[in-house]
Amino acid sequence: MPSDDGAVSSNAALADELEALNSIYEPDTLVLEHDTPSETAAVLRLPDLPFSFLVTFPREYPDVPPAIVGTQSTGGSGRGEGEAAVNILRDVLARVWAPGQVCLFDLVEEAGPLVQQQHRDHQQQHQRQHHYGPAQDYSQDVTNRSASSPSQRHDGSNLHDLSESLSDFTLDSDSPAATASSHVPPPAWILSEPLTVNKSTFVARACPVSSLAEAMDSISHLMATNKKVATATHNITAWRIQVTSSKGNTTATTTTTTIQDCDDDGESAAGGRLLHLMQLMDVWNVLVVVTRWYGGVKLGPDRFRCINSVAREVLVKGGFAKEEAEKTKGKGKGKK
Repeated sequence: MPSDDGAVSSNAALADELEALNSIYEPDTLVLEHDTPSETAAVLRLPDLPFSFLVTFPREYPDVPPAIVGTQSTGGSGRGEGEAAVNILRDVLARVWAPGQVCLFDLVEEAGPLVQQQHRDHQQQHQRQHHYGPAQDYSQDVTNRSASSPSQRHDGSNLHDLSESLSDFTLDSDSPAATASSHVPPPAWILSEPLTVNKSTFVARACPVSSLAEAMDSISHLMATNKKVATATHNITAWRIQVTSSKGNTTATTTTTTIQDCDDDGESAAGGRLLHLMQLMDVWNVLVVVTRWYGGVKLGPDRFRCINSVAREVLVKGGFAKEEAEKTKGKGKGKK
């Protein structure tokens, strides 16, 4: 049975992660199962998927990585899907975990879309097999039809017929997989750690941009592909862009255009404060989005501190604030 206090209080880092994850996603995204002197076990549910996974956390977590034991439930998914999903989670966990750093938020953010894509691919394959039957039967049907028209064998028209038949196997243009593949690559978001204060959770993300159009496209892509972000209470955005252009060959004239703006998204004055932080940090060609999920308790002016805290973290983490990043590296080098 899930524990209400023992398992949570025995590991402060895990307790904070549980509160943050369940605030951002569904309330049962991470549910503690049992707590022993050596480890804590929990059930992890990925958003909008039928799978749940059993994850164990050593007492030393986050200095020691958690382990994906297997699936707790596959929710009636297809044969082999659970094992494939477990392998995806293990691969992502190996990438996102770093000694001393909590990793569940990054695990869910990275593994979720991959498992969703794998789930969609499996469903589409199942639908095609259900519609056409075994693959060899369909191939034999195509062969028989081609053989029944010998006069068309070398004039190219039979190739058109074969192409028409095989076109049934292509994805519908409105399918999620086809839509995703036809678009440009998603923005290279850098994410902060979730910050939870009085049941409100804040997460910042930043990505490099070189034009206003790219910034707007990045925001649109985020809202279209991340339901939890799109339905959050506020998404505060700010961007600063510098574009340098040259005219002439011998005596080139250099012109620098600056673009900077923000959007509160209902969190009054938050966008301006976020932009001011970016100006103080002297960051350029970057878009910052700070997402807030309101927990029912008003924070007052403290909410601005939370917004700027996660924003500063992600700007340093992404290397956009060079001086701050160098200071951080310098401090690390002094430790033995």
